Amino acid sequence: MVIKPFPVRDEDTPVADRLHGLRLPVIDPTADTVLDHDVRRRLSRSELPEHALGRLESLVLQLARIQKAGPFAFDLLAFDSPQLVVFAGDHGIADEGVSVFAQDTTRQRVLHLLQGTAPVNALAELHGFELTVVDAGVASHTALPEGASPRVPLQLRKIGHATRNMVLSPAMSVPQAVAALHAGMNVVHHLPGNVLALGDVGVGSTSCAALLLSRLCGVPLADACGRGSGLDDGRLQHKLEKLFAAATRHRKATAPLEALAAMGGFEIAMMVGAMLQAASERRVVLVDGFVAGAAALVARGLAPAVANYLVFTHRSAEPGHRLLLIHLQAQPLLDMELRTGQGVGTLLAWPLLLAAQRLLEH
Repeated sequence: MVIKPFPVRDEDTPVADRLHGLRLPVIDPTADTVLDHDVRRRLSRSELPEHALGRLESLVLQLARIQKAGPFAFDLLAFDSPQLVVFAGDHGIADEGVSVFAQDTTRQRVLHLLQGTAPVNALAELHGFELTVVDAGVASHTALPEGASPRVPLQLRKIGHATRNMVLSPAMSVPQAVAALHAGMNVVHHLPGNVLALGDVGVGSTSCAALLLSRLCGVPLADACGRGSGLDDGRLQHKLEKLFAAATRHRKATAPLEALAAMGGFEIAMMVGAMLQAASERRVVLVDGFVAGAAALVARGLAPAVANYLVFTHRSAEPGHRLLLIHLQAQPLLDMELRTGQGVGTLLAWPLLLAAQRLLEH
């Protein structure tokens, strides 16, 4: 059964999406010129030039807009019970040899997360984030062996055992994509706090991200496609050929939801739903790398107001990620040439949000 989040208004959901059964949560705009003036005044110092804090000032303004809700005057930034959710899913296109890793690597990475041995586990503990792993569509069983105690909770929200091979058919049916969107919304709806960091795990996921970037932004596929897991020149060319084949097969899938179903992944669709739900609850949403960025593209296509709630935490080593951020007119907080996924970039950038909080307290 699909659990639909509330509140929703039918008039806020495009007719085509309502026909597919998709119900989008209400997302409030955040623009507030009076608030902007007040925050800038509080940040200014007579002995410093105007806008001395540069992009940190922009971050403070964005966070203040997100947290200013209702008729009450804005005081200080407050970060309560920050959550990191890592969505995991496998992709049928991995059968085409687009990654140096076997598909079972996704399951292995999930087990490391559950056991608390992945890099992001250490960062979550350092910064006080509660970590949840969601099996959105891993090809195999993801629970720990019998008798082993997980250090991180696992939510089983599996839509299917991996998507289909998009070179041969749509990765998902539209009803499956909608079910994944609603599942992502439901996961967030039941989590506490006002900060949500999003990460992903899935062999072949950068292929989905490249295809979504190319289709939704008009970026040439050759520019959107990168080395992903570390492909050499020969295998990179092979990957590009397979992506061209998938793009050609699904050339009529041009709307966000249809493109997501044809060329996306279960974990990407759940991240889209998570972003939409978090924005409707006025949470700060920390977006990780290229794959999470592709989810942000789809989310913005479905509900443009979601963009105001998204903090793009870093620019990854994937060339497509740079182009995606340019298209979104987003300035990432960091550029560490990361290739890890799993939300590592969101937690590396977290101290900048704490700095923004402290500057308003000073």
